[in-house]
Amino acid sequence: MSRGYAEPHLDRKPLIALVDRANRAMQNDMVRRAHAEGHTEVKMAHNSVFGTLHAEGARAADMAVRAGITRQSMGEIIREMVGLDLLEMQSDPADGRAKIVRYSEHGLAVAGDGFRYLGQLERRFTEEFGEQEYEIARDVLARLVDVLDRFAAEESQASSSVGGKVG
Repeated sequence: MSRGYAEPHLDRKPLIALVDRANRAMQNDMVRRAHAEGHTEVKMAHNSVFGTLHAEGARAADMAVRAGITRQSMGEIIREMVGLDLLEMQSDPADGRAKIVRYSEHGLAVAGDGFRYLGQLERRFTEEFGEQEYEIARDVLARLVDVLDRFAAEESQASSSVGGKVG
């Protein structure tokens, strides 16, 4: 009897578990490195800001969407980081009700150290796996994201066209 889905490979971890574990390991490594460089105020939760805040600044709501967390959660992290002198909030000239989040001078230094370390880490990965294999890994991960985004768009389009019909 068919269950309507493919049996998982029980002899290996699901891809989602591997990607999640790699993500956590890299984020832990980033925090460990920040602490080693004297930035002991940095926490794991701050990675959602460091990974989504551009140098020119951004709105908290946009950062929350990019990080895949709620606006409330992002707001809490931002307020904490403002208190640690990592971030500043300024009124958005385009919308007086909104705030733009920017790095403070200290936050720019911390983020800069983090981005330099990411460059070192990528060079180490290239040395470990070889340039070709590492580029293939990066390419496959980027393509996975593109494919999943396409699947989501297709599903959204299909559900809106079905939901919009009146019968």
